[in-house]
Amino acid sequence: METRDLLVIGGGPAGAAAAIRAARAGCSVTVFEKGPKGRDKVCGDGLTPRAVSALNELDIPLDDAHRIDGLRMIAGRTRRELAWPSNGRFAPHGAVWPRRRLDEALIDAALEAGAEVLFHTEAVPIFDGDKVIGVEADGRRWTAPLVVVAAGAPGTVARMLGAERDPREPFGLAIRTYAASPRHLDRHLEACLTLRDEHGTPIPGYGWMFPAGDGTVNIGVGALSTMKGFKKLNLNTLQASYRSLVQDEWELGPDLERPRAWRLPMSTVRRHGPGWVAIGDAAGLVNPMNGEGIDYGLESGMLAADLFVNDPGHVAEAYDQQIGERFDAFLRTGRRFSFLIGHPWILRSGLRVAVGTQGIASITLQVMGNLIDNESPGTAGRVMRVADKTLAAADPLLRRTRAAA
Repeated sequence: METRDLLVIGGGPAGAAAAIRAARAGCSVTVFEKGPKGRDKVCGDGLTPRAVSALNELDIPLDDAHRIDGLRMIAGRTRRELAWPSNGRFAPHGAVWPRRRLDEALIDAALEAGAEVLFHTEAVPIFDGDKVIGVEADGRRWTAPLVVVAAGAPGTVARMLGAERDPREPFGLAIRTYAASPRHLDRHLEACLTLRDEHGTPIPGYGWMFPAGDGTVNIGVGALSTMKGFKKLNLNTLQASYRSLVQDEWELGPDLERPRAWRLPMSTVRRHGPGWVAIGDAAGLVNPMNGEGIDYGLESGMLAADLFVNDPGHVAEAYDQQIGERFDAFLRTGRRFSFLIGHPWILRSGLRVAVGTQGIASITLQVMGNLIDNESPGTAGRVMRVADKTLAAADPLLRRTRAAA
């Protein structure tokens, strides 16, 4: 048995953030990452202003990332190009940073802070009764007062902890690839909100063009499980259909790699227990409106580490409470809203409203940018609080009448 202050399962943004913060505070930390250093995680690569702020807080230089000044939303023939809000709460800009480079920068910072990182190492928790007391990997064992689970979408570790996705809640699927484009230096993310499958069914999701600033763009589509026919949805066909829509405007070259798909968890039945906490995707911290979770992963990782440093004996309960206060209302509203837009006629009407006026489009921008939570001031915060109460009352009906998957 080797002993550490903190053990982290998963070396993505959430796990690396926890390791950086704890190691800089003087804790002994070991991170277990099943992939290689600089792994390529399938992702849209977009960083919201919220994510940029979190990276700034971690002192991660963004020199290697491509700056993004706003979002271009497309709904049918309507286009709106909006700048990220400059309200002082978050950075006034976002970025696009391919995950292999972002993840490597974060794990390098963890190593520099003094954390031990074991690559190509898949760890699982070990128990004393119902309490997690450490991890086991490659025939070796480590113990620690706290195990931080940052293993991404639910898998073996989640099953062992009883922290799997809530089967009653929606989830998402997405697919992406890269292509060369002369517009790779564009300073706006682009989101097409009016997608249809091969049968003409409106898709609750969106297609994206994220310019990477390195000669390429990240092109992909995502869809929510609340749509009719979701189980039969062919992501490759949807990707090809969306690509044909943007081909000429973006002057796309051939795909630079085979399109790759991934699942987006948007809930969990548990995010803490005796001796452990889950952060990032492993805690279901993914915005149902856009599939984004890097910023939540960074924030939840830092929070877990800070609480551990301040009070190791009560970190799990305090973490769950503070994460709930910060994010639960917004994410709960997003999940309920996803049931609503699973109905095609509601989706069509809703999209016209979402980008129909400058004022409502500005709120949509903040929702799509993960810029709203329990502390959000102004109109956007008030709208989300009203939506939370309204959709809570409508939730039983929304679930009974959900579109057949």
